Amino acid sequence: MKSRLGSSYPAFLDSLQEPAPVSIRYNIRKLARPPGNEIPWCKTGRYLDERPSFTLDPLFHAGGYYVQEASSMLLEQAVRQTCDLTKPLIALDLCAAPGGKSTHLLSLLPQDSLLISNEVIRSRASVLTENIEKWGCDNVIVTNNDPSDFGRLPEFFDLILIDAPCSGEGLFRKEPESIEEWSPKNVEWCSLRQRRIISDVWSSLKPGGAMIYSTCTYSEKENLENLDWFAGQQALKFENIALDPDWGVSALSTKSATAYQAFPHCLKGEGFFFSVVRKSGNAVGKKIRTKDTLRYPAKAELSTVLNWVHEPESRLFFLYDQQIRMIHDTLQDFLRIALGKLHVVHAGIAVGEIMKNRIVPDHGLALSTALNKSNLSTISVDTAQALDYLRKNSLNLTSPQTGFHIVEFQGLGLGWVNMLAGRINNLYPSGRRILMK
Repeated sequence: MKSRLGSSYPAFLDSLQEPAPVSIRYNIRKLARPPGNEIPWCKTGRYLDERPSFTLDPLFHAGGYYVQEASSMLLEQAVRQTCDLTKPLIALDLCAAPGGKSTHLLSLLPQDSLLISNEVIRSRASVLTENIEKWGCDNVIVTNNDPSDFGRLPEFFDLILIDAPCSGEGLFRKEPESIEEWSPKNVEWCSLRQRRIISDVWSSLKPGGAMIYSTCTYSEKENLENLDWFAGQQALKFENIALDPDWGVSALSTKSATAYQAFPHCLKGEGFFFSVVRKSGNAVGKKIRTKDTLRYPAKAELSTVLNWVHEPESRLFFLYDQQIRMIHDTLQDFLRIALGKLHVVHAGIAVGEIMKNRIVPDHGLALSTALNKSNLSTISVDTAQALDYLRKNSLNLTSPQTGFHIVEFQGLGLGWVNMLAGRINNLYPSGRRILMK
């Protein structure tokens, strides 16, 4: 880094001794503009003056915002400048956990687009599902697949994001534990794995489609060298991204590659690298054959849940295990393909579970932006009551009605309670309860 940065190297070292900036990206479908200073390259990004206890903020659990590093929000510029956001797109976030870039894509893409959010490690796919569910969108499918599995979907995606696993040099300030994991051998291993990942998924990108490659490292072996190598393997061109010089992002280039690097001494953020390539050729619309395994709820079951959802006529309701789920109606063919070709762990929004001849509303529905609260009973809570609910404590709430109620905080759903004669069942998922006092 000293050789690479020259006279700015001392400033780079100094920046690593400073506190990491705190930033969030708010959910435009749930929150009005929150306080904080705007992040110039991301319309919904905000810097905070200090780090609050996000765990003890009910708005965080309601999916009102996502805690995300500011430099990584440069993804927004890559998407806005290389994708036609006036029409539905099919997108893949290949290495998606814990979900920051997937939720960002869901805020950028048209609502009738499809996002497949994938994570190869099963335990991390569960965390990804939780964060996707909080965001409240029904045009997303979460999968747990190896990158090579996407070869089953030839020329399927308009956009692929590869936020590649890397040596993590850009996060040394924010995550000091990553320093202990660093070694030249690990850098070499990461580079080889990144090449395999890019190669495995390339066939599933449509000709004319865009692939965004990003890392949180400064390593040229994992960044520019990998891009040069890949440019020698495939027919593609690199896209130029127009970035305001005042933002402090460095443009990098080689004979074949164009890319962009954020350094912590040049902007208010961590180390982040990205590049956008366009696949050469014209899309021909390859057909993907798969069996139709979709099952549908009975009329009586469907009549119950239709009242819980805004514009139910625009959604497909289907059965997944004992759950009734919904997805945007225009995406049903893509849903069938995903179910037939991939390991799907979450699809659309879980509306309710069929239990003993009744339907229990699902936690995901309470977080959904499609929830129709006008046909449901709600209980508004203050901060202390919300935290009691999120800790799954006993509750002291009242309602003139029995049955299922939405618990909401500042207008956002947190989950469900079942009001019974003489007691209240707190239905917040046990695995998500707050343990912090």
